[in-house]
Amino acid sequence: MPTYRAPVEESLFLINDVFHIDRYANLPGFADLSPDIIEATLAEAAKLCEQVIAPLNRVGDMEGCTRHDDASVTTPTGFKEAFRQLTEGGWMGISAPVEYGGQALPGVIGNIVNEFLASANLAFWMYVGLTQGAVDALIIHGSAEQKATYLPAMIAGKWTGTMNLTEPQCGTDLGMVRTKAVKQADGSYRISGTKIFTSSGEHDMAENIIHLVLARIEGAPAGTRGLSLFVVPKFILEAGGALGPRNQVSCGSIEHKMGIHGNCTCVMNFDDAAGWIVGGENHGLKAMFTMMNHSRLGVGIHGMAISEVAYQNAAAYSKERLQGRSLTGPKFPDKPADPIIVHPDVRRSLMTIRALTEGARALIVWTGLKHDIAKGSDDPAVREQAEDHLALMTPVIKGYCTDGGFTNAVLAQQMYGGHGYIAENGMEQFVRDARINQIYEGANGVQAMDLVGRKIGLDGGRPVKTFFAEVEAYLAGAAKDEGLSSYAKPMQEALRHLQQATGWLAKNGPANHDDPGAGACDYMHLFGLVAFGFMWCRMVEAARAKLPQAAGDAAQRLNAKLVTGRFYMERMLPETAMRLARIQSGSASTMALPADAF
Repeated sequence: MPTYRAPVEESLFLINDVFHIDRYANLPGFADLSPDIIEATLAEAAKLCEQVIAPLNRVGDMEGCTRHDDASVTTPTGFKEAFRQLTEGGWMGISAPVEYGGQALPGVIGNIVNEFLASANLAFWMYVGLTQGAVDALIIHGSAEQKATYLPAMIAGKWTGTMNLTEPQCGTDLGMVRTKAVKQADGSYRISGTKIFTSSGEHDMAENIIHLVLARIEGAPAGTRGLSLFVVPKFILEAGGALGPRNQVSCGSIEHKMGIHGNCTCVMNFDDAAGWIVGGENHGLKAMFTMMNHSRLGVGIHGMAISEVAYQNAAAYSKERLQGRSLTGPKFPDKPADPIIVHPDVRRSLMTIRALTEGARALIVWTGLKHDIAKGSDDPAVREQAEDHLALMTPVIKGYCTDGGFTNAVLAQQMYGGHGYIAENGMEQFVRDARINQIYEGANGVQAMDLVGRKIGLDGGRPVKTFFAEVEAYLAGAAKDEGLSSYAKPMQEALRHLQQATGWLAKNGPANHDDPGAGACDYMHLFGLVAFGFMWCRMVEAARAKLPQAAGDAAQRLNAKLVTGRFYMERMLPETAMRLARIQSGSASTMALPADAF
């Protein structure tokens, strides 16, 4: 069975040495965040994930969730008790406001904890993550009464939350939503319709489930302009907040899925269910996107988290599995064969996983800090720059990190050979679980189109121009540093490739919209390669600064950073040239065949 060790040291290196969290003491939640508090928080999260939640990952995969005749659902053995320990520890509300019972720690710390949870058990973590997303949506768009009614119990974990968007006939195109809302004399609404793919839609771990449901009020405009968001609780609340009668919302069935079996993904039926509007009539999409953007960054974390746990197990196996001899002569002559870690192709695979995982973690931590700045800075210009970063990087993190996460899970499985295909070793579960990350919360092709079609032209291209300028300025300084120049030089070429691709799309896209459509996926990967490269430069810089004072395991970790960064620059970053060539080839061959030729 796979094992997991939370990468506490890696996370501390990023927040303390690469991104210098102590410089953000002016932001809410940061002033009292000493290094000791951060380390203790992450150590406790690691203990919970390693000892309680990770051992349930295979249990959840094997047992799945069970729907009963009364439409109730039982979660896998151990999930309910683990959820109780998680909520009693305050982890559900780690970054939620104090006035509603949260701990108000910065979001960047919450993201790191969420990585640990997702690595330990992705299906379990989703019960937590969906609730956190619903909390965010209500904090921003809910009325004062809704916040007071729902948030304390959700943040405490007594109640959980869901997001109900998708219907059988509509997924990405939410303008096709048919779920109907009829206004009542008391100001409430009656919600009728069917939603599918609702993660955590029904379970036995919380007293109540608060569904956020996208629906169309009778007479509302067609398309997305006519959508509204409603809070539809499983149990209607009585005066004073006590649970009242069961609402007319139920789990019609559990989806039978490729992976994440421990999470109850439901078909939800709303049969004249009582609901209350969130954020005003016909403003539902704006409110729902708050939750979706939270989820998209969360799904990017999922991709990196699966990559991390898959790597840990593949690396350990490669040091134990004996097979063949080293190409340069036996390295363990006293054994019948060498461990496979001696083989260059095994090293290539492991280094690829490691370089992408660590680059992804750095980009996610950096973006988490930007999110905290956007929420908490009192300087409008600083907030604007942080919001630009979030707009630009959200599709990159969701798309590139999850594509890489799946690829890395497959590479890790390959290290086991035939044993990786056998369920008891756990690697095939990582592959199956990782696959959903490329699909939900907006399939990765949609993320690529969002990046190309909206984000690089946002506000006259201000976000992308700001990013280019920041990277250029950094590389100009790094090129003058003898120890960093070997990393900066390939990055300068990669940045030019990204700038050329951006210019090509800006020039050719208006004349033929199929050109950016055909090149969108390659552009997203090109952007991700450059963003990760920038992160690697900053990690190498921090590692070099710390090395003179380091010894033992700490020195070994820092030296590994330098080597992994060099591998990324030499073996992975050159892919930018290929991506640029694909983009500049245009859409002619992609679109040439008539539809009936497929």
